[in-house]
Amino acid sequence: MTKTPNLLVILSDQHQARAMSCAGHPVAQTPNLDALAARGTRFTNAYTPSPICVPARAAFATGRYVHDIGCWDNAMPYTGTPRGWGHALQDKGVRVESIGKLHYRKDDDDAGFDVSHIAMQVVDGVGMVWGSLRKEEDRVFHQGVRMMGDYIGPGESNYTRYDRAVTDRTCDWLAGARDDDEPWCLYVGLVAPHHPLVAPQEFYDLYPLDTLPADKLHPRDGYRQHPWIEKQAASMIAEDGWKDEEERRTAIAAYYGLTSWMDHNVGRIVEALRASGQFDDTTIIYSSDHGENLGVRGLWGKMNMYEESAGIPLIVAPAPSTAPAGGEVCATTASLLDVSETIIDHFDATLPGERPARSLYDIARQENDTDRAVLSEYHAIGAVSGAFMLRKGDWKLIEYVGFDPELFNLREDPEETVNLAQDPRHADTLSALRDELGKICDPQAVNARAFADQETMIEGYGGKAIAATMGAPSATPPPEL
Repeated sequence: MTKTPNLLVILSDQHQARAMSCAGHPVAQTPNLDALAARGTRFTNAYTPSPICVPARAAFATGRYVHDIGCWDNAMPYTGTPRGWGHALQDKGVRVESIGKLHYRKDDDDAGFDVSHIAMQVVDGVGMVWGSLRKEEDRVFHQGVRMMGDYIGPGESNYTRYDRAVTDRTCDWLAGARDDDEPWCLYVGLVAPHHPLVAPQEFYDLYPLDTLPADKLHPRDGYRQHPWIEKQAASMIAEDGWKDEEERRTAIAAYYGLTSWMDHNVGRIVEALRASGQFDDTTIIYSSDHGENLGVRGLWGKMNMYEESAGIPLIVAPAPSTAPAGGEVCATTASLLDVSETIIDHFDATLPGERPARSLYDIARQENDTDRAVLSEYHAIGAVSGAFMLRKGDWKLIEYVGFDPELFNLREDPEETVNLAQDPRHADTLSALRDELGKICDPQAVNARAFADQETMIEGYGGKAIAATMGAPSATPPPEL
């Protein structure tokens, strides 16, 4: 009987789907991710279940929608309930461990790993409680804190040091697993290219400021932000926090530098896999929890449903011993939830319960299934109401509770410049997509439930004044090394 290949799952943080050279990006240099794509399948229309860390990772852990599991924001981390793909592998007797960022609640929760090495979890087991204050009259404004970091540019940060340690530990782990007779699953969580936007010098130097792409859809050039986005953007220091245009461009260069730094660490991990003699018998999945706006529309960070933020990179590179050379692309819509289902499928494991996900192995066999709909949702920092995205075929609906929707034809308008929601010629399409969204959830009801759960949590901590002080103001600090 042929041995099931090992499975190595690498999840980065805040990697924009387009920021890979294999995706045609004009400047991003990602040779190691390109090599994975060249021998596997790259999914070109993949999305996060929620464009912010903690809910996205909880949904990934379980393979279930955010509104299903109630992990609404960065103060509601995964606790091990409901059971997820890690538990399914443990039930099957598969060795399953993690190294690096999880962003779950705490290390001693039963989150489905035999061992979690140097895990980054939410601060104090509670996370960013202040971000759960979302009503306009309650929102917390960290006006003294720049989301992208106080210093921007070349150098080292606690995040680059953490990624180096995660990569070192992964290389050591792979060397130690060379004699395993049974297949294993290893999850690796890297934090780059998440802010702070400080990139190691040699990777920052890959992106001279005069080579960077021109700005897109900037408000100073006449672009009008959607009213929901305008309210959200006002809740944090972002575009208006740069000292000058040079620092702003430096931030973009640092982000791409961090992207190449992350790619470098992926390369180190793959080389360690080769050195251990397990490369031919190991499938590698690479993805990220969400994207990064990087100044497009005057926005930074994530937290919205545009392609830069909600889109994610997704590559599956099968074990060379089990598959011919790849280099395929699949346009069928996919989700980070599908990675969860793929892990279960890979080991022929089972996980009771209804889930909307499908194995990427199955999706790849249908190169362009235009009937598949994928959902993303957001109920977290800065959001005065819930936002929902439905992607189906060429069309993308963004539904904001209490605000007008947005509708884009991504085949004709990949940069999302023309909102067709008010165009009577597309009324039927808008109606059909809203009906499709309604089959998954009722946005009004989900929005009300999210606010109610957040208010209950805030009361449990002693009220709004106390909640406003709880949690890291920006990037979660890594563990002590």
